[in-house]
Amino acid sequence: MSTHMRWFLVIVALTLFSLWVALPGTLITNVPDSCYENPADIPQEGLHIDLNGDCTQELRLDVRQSLGLDLVGGLRVLLQSELPPGSYNIDDLREAANNVARRVNALGVNEPAIQVQGSSRILVELPGISDPQQAIDTIRQTALLEFVNFSGLTGAEVRELEGKKIMTTEQLRIQEARSLEDVDTTDNGPAPLVNPRTGLPFETVMTGSGLQAASAGVQQDGSWVIVFETTEEGAQIFGDYTQANTGSAMAIVLDGVVLSAPTIQSRISTNGQITGNFDQESAQQLALQLRSGALPIPLRVESSERVGATLGQESVNLSIRAGIIGVLVVLAFMLIYYRVPGIAADMALLVFVLLNLAAFKLIPVTLTLPAITGFLISIGTAVDGNILIFERIKEELRAGREVDDALDAGFDRAWQSIRDSNISTIIICFVLFLFGQTPGASIVSGFAITLALGLVLNLFTAVLVTRTFLHVLVKLFEKPVHERQWLLGV
Repeated sequence: MSTHMRWFLVIVALTLFSLWVALPGTLITNVPDSCYENPADIPQEGLHIDLNGDCTQELRLDVRQSLGLDLVGGLRVLLQSELPPGSYNIDDLREAANNVARRVNALGVNEPAIQVQGSSRILVELPGISDPQQAIDTIRQTALLEFVNFSGLTGAEVRELEGKKIMTTEQLRIQEARSLEDVDTTDNGPAPLVNPRTGLPFETVMTGSGLQAASAGVQQDGSWVIVFETTEEGAQIFGDYTQANTGSAMAIVLDGVVLSAPTIQSRISTNGQITGNFDQESAQQLALQLRSGALPIPLRVESSERVGATLGQESVNLSIRAGIIGVLVVLAFMLIYYRVPGIAADMALLVFVLLNLAAFKLIPVTLTLPAITGFLISIGTAVDGNILIFERIKEELRAGREVDDALDAGFDRAWQSIRDSNISTIIICFVLFLFGQTPGASIVSGFAITLALGLVLNLFTAVLVTRTFLHVLVKLFEKPVHERQWLLGV
């Protein structure tokens, strides 16, 4: 079997896989239908493959295309600072916006729009959000984690405080800052408890700002905990305190509520655990908030609303129709003008489109209008690469070369031009992607990602796929092609 035929089989297999992924509702699960008590719960959409699983744990790959706010609508939330303008600067507000963006991204929301508005507000737009309340709670919660001094308290006093809301020196500092502005700080719940021995707020040893990493984990007894790692500065503070207070209780407090109050057994510096009455969802959410950073500015929800798609369904349908017509026109042009090479180019272009659609789902890439524009531009670059190759082949044929030699020379000599052109554009895409990471410009990153992805795939399809298809076609129609070179576009 020749090298070209082996590559042909590989390309066919890759194309079939890409087609399967690109189809709506692609699904793989290891759970047989008999495990579903309600027949209505059995997945019907897409491909359902029984991987001989049992009913204890479901392994599921549900490949769906992520769509942006302009295509599917979503949630718009306006957050307002609760601190007076003089107590923070615009850099603090931008840092809060960056922390909100990290939390939103960890929620699985693709390509959110996070914008700083004025000197005290942050606008958050979340496309295709499924649980608005959870998103709001996650992005606005300050996630004030405190390690609080409980030394001097008896075991009974410590147990009495667990699960209760207490007042700490750090909370008092934040309240005093809020009181400088006309902000409602009343709490309808019970008054926070103070230290029963001193009558003063409990001392905050360290806040969550001293943490470097946090993740949710399961202990051997099945309970969920937060495993954390401290920063260099936090390790020094934590290590000195735990060494000096071995045998005493230290409370772990989140937003004023005592999660647990374990006894310090030995010096703790770089690593530790946060225990409490966590389930999987609450543990993962807290780890997310700690990992993405406590908000430097307390935020309240000024307004929130569900928004419809900016582009109506009719507009989306017209855009899809226009794209299909454009591709068909390009396919017809390549076929008419280049004949047999045009057939190879058309086949390679269809493979290129399928590879892109599959990659959009698997990465995943959120499709917004700018992202779709980047994809369409990449189709143009794919066609442009084929034109460079075919024109070079025609020059070689006119110079008197044999067909096989002309094909190899055309691809080899056009490769450098295609490579340099695509790499230079990919560099520009990288710059655009970095620009899109700033709050308010995230929609630019979608354009950069789809265009760069198309350019990378074009290096594969315009050279290897087109080359393989063309050699296979020339081999199949060897005699007509050698006798009638006009079939090669000459």
